[in-house]
Amino acid sequence: MILICYDGSEDAKAAISRAGELIKGEPATVLCVWEPFVEVLTRSSFGVAMFPPEGVDIDAIDASNEKEARRRAEEGAEHAVSAGFAAKPSTRARETTTADAVLAEAQDVGAHAIVVGTRGLTGVRHVLLGSVSHAVLQESDLPVIVVPSAEVAAARAARRA
Repeated sequence: MILICYDGSEDAKAAISRAGELIKGEPATVLCVWEPFVEVLTRSSFGVAMFPPEGVDIDAIDASNEKEARRRAEEGAEHAVSAGFAAKPSTRARETTTADAVLAEAQDVGAHAIVVGTRGLTGVRHVLLGSVSHAVLQESDLPVIVVPSAEVAAARAARRA
């Protein structure tokens, strides 16, 4: 079982395509991690999650976020099937970090490898947004295949040239 991380980005699509070239035919779970609204508030509003804005239906927001994650995971699974995987979609709520959610899912599905794309963020964006692929790579006890998109790979090759 291969766990494929998918967020709907072009980089994630490129990771699926490239992984399909390398390990076609494997069963796969395509994971889309979503973030509960309270977690968003906690991280971004300095504790406002303890006192959510009046009239905000947190359950409805979470249901909508989970539904969108499910749609995205299904899209990723379709792409993975086209790339040669026997894939099924999965979603998981982020409780601490996205990397922790990925690693927990890998354990739950019995994955023997993880595929993740990279956006190639640099500078301040990298510091502020972090790197899921880096965190998964550092924390995983499984092989991790980190696949840069064609655009990211070309930019890196150009820098080295």
